[in-house]
Amino acid sequence: MIIVTGASGFIGSCLVSKLNELDLGRKIIVVDDFYKEYKDANLDQKIIREWIHRDLFIKWFEKSSAVVDFVFHLGARTDTTSKDKKAFKALNLEYSKDIWNLCAQHAIPLVYASSAATYGDGDHGFDDVHKKIKQYKPLNAYAQSKQDFDLWALQQKQKPPLWIGLKFFNVYGPNEYHKGRMASVIFHAYNQIKETGKLKLFKSHKKGFEDGHQMRDFIYVKDVVNTCAYFLDHQKVPSGIYNLGTGKAQSFLDLAHATFKAMGVKPNIEFIPTPKDIRNKYQYFTEAQMGKLRKAGYKSRFKVLNTGVKDYVQNYLDTNSYY
Repeated sequence: MIIVTGASGFIGSCLVSKLNELDLGRKIIVVDDFYKEYKDANLDQKIIREWIHRDLFIKWFEKSSAVVDFVFHLGARTDTTSKDKKAFKALNLEYSKDIWNLCAQHAIPLVYASSAATYGDGDHGFDDVHKKIKQYKPLNAYAQSKQDFDLWALQQKQKPPLWIGLKFFNVYGPNEYHKGRMASVIFHAYNQIKETGKLKLFKSHKKGFEDGHQMRDFIYVKDVVNTCAYFLDHQKVPSGIYNLGTGKAQSFLDLAHATFKAMGVKPNIEFIPTPKDIRNKYQYFTEAQMGKLRKAGYKSRFKVLNTGVKDYVQNYLDTNSYY
């Protein structure tokens, strides 16, 4: 059986779709907080063997480890604006430790979600070499919880036979309708343009960056789940923490123009102040160093921003469809 935690969320539900495409649906056990019905549509019409509520999963796993072949642990509290350290510790750190320990004890491969938010303001770069991870300074409680688990994992003597921590960069794509403020910039851009005919982007509040020239490594969610599936099929790769971005940062202006083009609308952009609650914790540049993943044998090309945005807008957002 293949476990997917966070299965009704954005990336988790897309991974379930990918596994369905690989004809593995009848082996999938999904784990999430299924009381949150606003995410139910993400798993509609997908083949799934069993559903287990998040609060019951650890006890289930303790009793049923013999039937588990692989774990994708994508479930987490992901609100980057939240200051609830207690919730982050419980869900992103302690719960992840429980899953790790069971995978290690029963020799079950594990892929888990880390985050590029652990790199903080980027002053120390974006290198996934293990010896450098301690020097990164996360800017919010969410990122700190991810950093704490990465550091904990590196210190463990008892490990799963394969363990992969994926530092997701700026992921966008279908199945994020439920995420509200935490949805991708592309999702919000599409809806703004559709409603008003124009797009508001944050002004720069940092010397050396012009308005709209803040840069991110935007990666399409289909590329993310393709990479996850790669580790399912290649379990002899070196364990460790890997960046998962495209390796090419692009500006928010690039994103804006790609969205307008995909929608067939003439560009109309307005710059507004960055909200004060995130202004001092705002990343102005992110770009994944991807040599480690390539060295591990992953050769597939990642979609360039224009291609990914076009697919997302025209095949999902325009039709309110799911992947």
